[in-house]
Amino acid sequence: MKRAFAELSPRVVRGLQTPQARAVLVTVPAAQATQWQAMAQLHSLQTHHLNRTLPSALGANMQQKRGMFIQTQPTPNPSSMMFLPGKTVMESGSMQFGNARESMKSPLAKKLFQVDGVTSVFFGSDFVTVTKSDDYTWNVVKPDIFAGIMDHFTSGEPLISDTNSTGRSDTAINDDDSEVVAMIKELLETRIRPAVMEDGGDIVFKGFDEASGLVTLKMQGACSGCPSSSVTLKGGIENMLMHYIPEVKSVVEAEPDESEVAGMTEFNKLEQHLSA
Repeated sequence: MKRAFAELSPRVVRGLQTPQARAVLVTVPAAQATQWQAMAQLHSLQTHHLNRTLPSALGANMQQKRGMFIQTQPTPNPSSMMFLPGKTVMESGSMQFGNARESMKSPLAKKLFQVDGVTSVFFGSDFVTVTKSDDYTWNVVKPDIFAGIMDHFTSGEPLISDTNSTGRSDTAINDDDSEVVAMIKELLETRIRPAVMEDGGDIVFKGFDEASGLVTLKMQGACSGCPSSSVTLKGGIENMLMHYIPEVKSVVEAEPDESEVAGMTEFNKLEQHLSA
């Protein structure tokens, strides 16, 4: 007869040297102790094998799923947030999707509109701005937005399925543009849009009325519906345009177009139906 721990591996002995283990430690036949030793060695070998193979297999799988790191950045608009995938989003220009119908031309926008609470999606050069309904918190919608962006960029799908829908930049100077319009577009492109895009938004040039000196712009992304957008429009953009271009007398924001109004109407109907 011998004590069981005399024939066991040091690792098992350490496991038995607890108060609970010592309380039940008894003498056993040598043959049974040898059997215990063999079982302990087998367990040790199995654990060693799993430690060598499992991490590598799981690591490869996690590498595919976590092949990108998405950062977030708040915007002046509490209902909008910038998501930076660390990759180029738009090669040139920007795109705004005001409702699920408009998102059909973009696989990524379509994924994001499937997230409950998302009301608008905007693509910039290296970021995606998502605007949500006030009825949802970011803690609720962010995980699904992360998943949608990651799935898109790892799938290899194009950002825009209809390449003709990207169109030409609204600030591109045309041959038939007047000198004032060309100056407005150049100032928007070189001085104003880069600053606005840092906050997850963009500005679209809609027109200039030479008789009244009125410039009409469209706010997009985080700037659309932002509480401080009027301050940005009047205090920043208007002052700059009037300073450099005397012909400009005022700057106003364009009214929502029919598609935006229809999209918000449908979204509100859906929200009422879900909350009923």
